[in-house]
Amino acid sequence: PISSMGRAAMRALDLAVALLRGVAVAEQEPRAVILTLDQERLFLESEFGRASVAREDTATRALEAENKRIEAELVAEEQALTEERKTLPAEEFAAKATEFDQKVERIRTEQDQKARDLTRNRDTDRQDFLRLAVPVLGEMLKDRGAVAIIDKAALILSLSAIDITDEAIARVDAAASAPPVAPAAP
Repeated sequence: PISSMGRAAMRALDLAVALLRGVAVAEQEPRAVILTLDQERLFLESEFGRASVAREDTATRALEAENKRIEAELVAEEQALTEERKTLPAEEFAAKATEFDQKVERIRTEQDQKARDLTRNRDTDRQDFLRLAVPVLGEMLKDRGAVAIIDKAALILSLSAIDITDEAIARVDAAASAPPVAPAAP
């Protein structure tokens, strides 16, 4: 017969073995309750993100080229005005100089608005992407039995098994290319 102390030791040993088995299983297949995601990579490597960045790059290059062309035209116009100063009466030159300054200010305002429009378009694309990605990420959360997805940049240490970025990119691309679901009839 095993004494009560022996039975307690056996239960402790059984518990220790069970815990070790649990640790071994956990090391083989970690079950994440918190998932990580590289948000920037999700956007930049998705089809949606690549298309957005390409549109933004094209628009930015076009605006930069337009700004350089306008700058060259304004420099030439200013030089011509400076040459005219030698032959124009002071009042006439002052009027032309004021008109030129107003033109420069108007152009600066227009070009600044174009730059703000580019930023607004980029922000709109990011918002549209989030509207597409959030339901996909919610499904992944549910599929994995997780309770949260946090940005990978906020971590100090984690197992790579909890990073869902690659799978999220694939699922978001699939969702983006899927035809929209028609609302149910009333």
